[in-house]
Amino acid sequence: MSDQKIIIYTDGAAKGNPGKAGWGAVFLMGDKVFEIGGGVEHATNNQMELTAPIEALKYIKKNNLSQPSPGQERVKGEVEIVSDSKYVILGITEWIFNWQKNNWRNAAKKPVVNRELWEELYALTQELKPKWTYVKGHNEDKYNDRADLIATSFAEGEPVELKN
Repeated sequence: MSDQKIIIYTDGAAKGNPGKAGWGAVFLMGDKVFEIGGGVEHATNNQMELTAPIEALKYIKKNNLSQPSPGQERVKGEVEIVSDSKYVILGITEWIFNWQKNNWRNAAKKPVVNRELWEELYALTQELKPKWTYVKGHNEDKYNDRADLIATSFAEGEPVELKN
């Protein structure tokens, strides 16, 4: 199982923004599909968009799903995260380097919002080296739609049954 690529679709949702919120992740590993998700009483949509890939990468680590074969290096791109959030994709692949250089200040010289989540996501990204892919939301992508449904259902307090 560890030699195959892991593709993870992630999404976040908040009702009220901020308000009741949820996140979801759909894992594709070969012909296996499974899901994780969760909810909180009070968060923003962006916080949940960040929480989804954080929780997905923590799940991979905890379950040793991305360990290389003995004697092999981990290959970048063994893990791919697909998100409909340009905030997440651009933040982790471009903006974060300037934020770090500028003492966690953004281009407007203001403190970066959600810094703790960005730092956690960055640390996981450094370790697991996922490939980041943007997908247009609500565009009939089966797995993106499913991640959205999971996140929304947790935000609404009526979680869907997760595939495991």
